[in-house]
Amino acid sequence: MTVTIQPGTAQGTVAAIPSKSAAHRLLLCAALADHPTQVVCPQSSQDIDATLRCLRGLGASIQAQEDGYEVVPIDRHKAVAPCILDCGESGSTLRFLLPVVGALGAEATFQMAGRLSERPMEPLIRQLQANGCTITQNHQAQTLTISGQLVPGTYCLPGNVSSQFISGLLFALPLLSGESSLTVEGERESESYLHLTLRTLADFGVIPEETDEGWIIRPRRCRSPKFVRVEGDWSNAAPWLCLGALGGEGITVTGMDLDSLQGDKAICDVLARMGARVGHIADRITVCRGRSAAAELNARDIPDLVPVLAAVAAVMPGTTHILGAARLRLKESDRLTTTARVLNALGGQVEETEEGLVIVGRPVLAGGQVDAFGDHRIAMAAAVASGACTGPVVITGAQAVEKSYPAFWRVLRALGKRVEEDYFGP
Repeated sequence: MTVTIQPGTAQGTVAAIPSKSAAHRLLLCAALADHPTQVVCPQSSQDIDATLRCLRGLGASIQAQEDGYEVVPIDRHKAVAPCILDCGESGSTLRFLLPVVGALGAEATFQMAGRLSERPMEPLIRQLQANGCTITQNHQAQTLTISGQLVPGTYCLPGNVSSQFISGLLFALPLLSGESSLTVEGERESESYLHLTLRTLADFGVIPEETDEGWIIRPRRCRSPKFVRVEGDWSNAAPWLCLGALGGEGITVTGMDLDSLQGDKAICDVLARMGARVGHIADRITVCRGRSAAAELNARDIPDLVPVLAAVAAVMPGTTHILGAARLRLKESDRLTTTARVLNALGGQVEETEEGLVIVGRPVLAGGQVDAFGDHRIAMAAAVASGACTGPVVITGAQAVEKSYPAFWRVLRALGKRVEEDYFGP
């Protein structure tokens, strides 16, 4: 699909969509609980659908309702039959469920799409293999098969590769018959998302004992709170807030939790540092253009924000340095390369470094044709950049947004941008 966005600013109000980070965690705990749970999640996406699909494959009964899902948990008294689990391109689905399948003693083959099979898995796989599981990978077929029974023991993971490995074990180890320890070595990347995992577990009555090095995890079944609500998604609110920083009368996103543990809540602080005017009343966040300023940004805990923030920085006076973003090379695309290519194609001046970007601000961007590179965050960054372009922005592969935000182009149009969609284009 090709999308053409005409020049002009955006303004208006957007209702936040449910956080896929929170949805993955809540749906998983609900599927492992002792009783059914109502999960309020009024919108889905390809990634959330992947988790739903895999949980059903493991035996959970999940019925769609008007405002979300009723989740009837996996029957722990029955063995899970060998199954094929299609996790699409969802890294969270794969990394959370792989150790859970091992803890259930099931045999499952995970099917992967896009670049998911190229993303790091070895630290997690080594721990599962050392503690009772057999795992085989077929890189050509993009599959990963696990069998055997995970056993209680000592687990150790690096903190600087992916917090999702750690979250996966935090979900899995309470399912085992005895006590386990989980040690995390070195600095922890995206630590806010570990706190989100721990809060979700606590909501279901599972509270690992924290130690200086990690956690002690004892057997404990999730207890259903009967009703949970998926909070608003800061990652997908970020494009709208960034657009608001580029001009017009501002953009407001409703349904946001300022006490959220999502790391991308930092978008408000970062945009304020870049000179935008940021305000909030209750659950409403509003961003307007202010006195623009370049900044130095460490993206270690907010990697998903880099593409849209780079689009804003492309028209900030001075030079913006984005650091600590090497992990972006292992996402749906190499996001350092693709962000630079998109913004340069639109008239920006962006240079890659080994772990970040150097962005020299221009007064405006020209516009042009770019590719989304199969990456939802890159498609959204191009849409944000259109707010600073004097000519149209044409995005091929624009359907990539369906991974996390299927209604993205419709919402952009509702904010006053002229958006033309060609479903017969590349």
